[in-house]
Amino acid sequence: MKEYRTINGNFTAEYTEKHSRFIATAFYCETEEQASEIIAAQKSKYWDARHNVYAYILQNGTARFSDDGEPHGTAGMPVLDVIKGSGITNVLIVVTRYFGGTLLGTGGLVRAYSTSARDALCGAQKVLMCVCQEYTIDCDYGNYDKLVRLITDHSCMVQSTDFTDKVTVNVVFKKVDCDTFLNKLCEIFASKIEAELKDELFFPFYL
Repeated sequence: MKEYRTINGNFTAEYTEKHSRFIATAFYCETEEQASEIIAAQKSKYWDARHNVYAYILQNGTARFSDDGEPHGTAGMPVLDVIKGSGITNVLIVVTRYFGGTLLGTGGLVRAYSTSARDALCGAQKVLMCVCQEYTIDCDYGNYDKLVRLITDHSCMVQSTDFTDKVTVNVVFKKVDCDTFLNKLCEIFASKIEAELKDELFFPFYL
């Protein structure tokens, strides 16, 4: 597992060039199946548009694009180049074009699709997906406040806290920070309180 940059949610931007209207939407997307579903939905939504161009790059390295009837190399590839240049993965951009009656030419199309894709990507919220570990920690009520201070000092993210006959806290740490926290937990509580590893996962940190 390796950290990567992506977007949180979707973002739509509009651009007009010589009366042609370009509607670009950036989507978070994890698989080719998801990409296909989103593309189909956009084509259905904008059924009366002349073109629905797309490009996507997934975290596993998969990259695809389509000109959807535009001259080869003038639409899908420029959108893909914008994504590549951003360093962002698990993202799909669909650019819908309503033709305005004036031909843009090869250079004009490349600029229009690039600008549209860039506007959508720039407007989307960026996140860094970090490799994290999730732990469950049990403690008695007398040690709860001390545990909370320790968690706060180490920038851990509390997922949930259950209060029963004991307190059970589920926390997520960046993997690189885990050893420091676990050592401090052992030191402060003299090994009387332990953290049980539940899962290793990607977790978003806003950029």
